[in-house]
Amino acid sequence: MKQFPAESISHSRVLVVGDVMLDRYWFGEVERISPEAPVPVVRVARREDRLGGAANVARNVAALGGHVTLVGVLGEDEAGDSVRRLSAEAGIQADLITDRSLHTTLKMRVLGRQQQLLRVDFEQHPAQEALDSIDAALARHLANHDIVVLSDYAKGVLARVESLIALARNAGIPVLVDPKGDDYSRYRGATLVTPNRSEMQQAVGRWNTESELTDRAQRLRADLDLEALLVTRSEQGMTLFTDTGREHIDAQAHEVFDVSGAGDTVLATLAVSRAIDLPWVDAMGWANRAGGIAVGKLGTSVVTAAELAGELS
Repeated sequence: MKQFPAESISHSRVLVVGDVMLDRYWFGEVERISPEAPVPVVRVARREDRLGGAANVARNVAALGGHVTLVGVLGEDEAGDSVRRLSAEAGIQADLITDRSLHTTLKMRVLGRQQQLLRVDFEQHPAQEALDSIDAALARHLANHDIVVLSDYAKGVLARVESLIALARNAGIPVLVDPKGDDYSRYRGATLVTPNRSEMQQAVGRWNTESELTDRAQRLRADLDLEALLVTRSEQGMTLFTDTGREHIDAQAHEVFDVSGAGDTVLATLAVSRAIDLPWVDAMGWANRAGGIAVGKLGTSVVTAAELAGELS
């Protein structure tokens, strides 16, 4: 594989729209069991906030050297303030709508001895007025970007995803979608959809052979008028379906430490690669390498251009 095209990617412009969230980690030590219930007591020693969901996709684009604009919805609260601060620190141009009717989506994880013991989620769907603002923001930013990424975590920001895809398609801008749920008709007209293995099974049912997967994937791709369909398959690697056929790449041989956010890293790498017109197979290759690095890190994290270059060498 060729050297990672960091210089070209530094000119890429990616627009990320989707469910923005804050990932909060409380790290501590477990030394005893609670006398109140049979649960471990975690003595918290360190706290850390990280960008999650669509914001983690944007953070990964920035880490790879691309220019990125993030569009999403936040509440008027402390978690929303953290997202804005972390976005600025990551070099993300943030156009984040404030919806005073909701709390910012927050995933709080408690870890003891580097093992996740508990996760608590806070989430609400945005109001219709906020969705109107999402539509307007996408239309406003389209002309200044090479590619659009729609990051769907089923938190409501992409409730009108059909109209967002239509806006981008009419402007001639490619659209990459990280899907949720089993109704993929919502994503009709996108350029690429990237389901993981379980999401693909939700959409087309279980398959018993590679031939059966290929038939179902190509039928889904044709039904949705997609240019490409990429199925990420964990330890089985990735499989790409286009009108020229099927391409598969095996997973990178890395120790898996935490899969949180690895899909965001894969999506971001695909975005910057396609923004500079790399062929689909090359884009999949770099995304596979980036995902392999990401699963070796704790929690939602980023992969940098330097890490990808080092991986190849």
